[in-house]
Amino acid sequence: MKMKPTLFIIVFLLVTSFGFAQAELSIISGKVGISKYHDRDELDQMQKGQLLTLYIERIEVIVKILPNIAFATMPGVTMSALGIPDTKDHRKALEDQHEATSNYFNNTLEFQNKILPYSDKSNLIAAILFYEETLKSLHTYREFN
Repeated sequence: MKMKPTLFIIVFLLVTSFGFAQAELSIISGKVGISKYHDRDELDQMQKGQLLTLYIERIEVIVKILPNIAFATMPGVTMSALGIPDTKDHRKALEDQHEATSNYFNNTLEFQNKILPYSDKSNLIAAILFYEETLKSLHTYREFN
């Protein structure tokens, strides 16, 4: 009879400890990347609405990756994988960075959704091509290291 309460307490403690265990955060959060690079001819064929979507997608990738390239260029890299101690202060700093990045992107997105439709189509195409070249250069980043 004493076995049931003891077993219950052990199971309860295990479940509670798993609930409070924190998964380690990645330096670059979320799904970051673009599925396709474009050339000018492809972009010229697109409607302005499609170009606006591409432009915003590329901004998101740049905002999430570029500030972190000294650590990683792809999602999934954690602090401990880089040899950074997984302390409370370091986790808090990374969480704050993720929150700041998210807030910045959301504010940028709000502005872009209001103002970007007034941009010239040729300027949108030039910006998309520039952003894509910047993102392509991330593939060669390791050559500088």
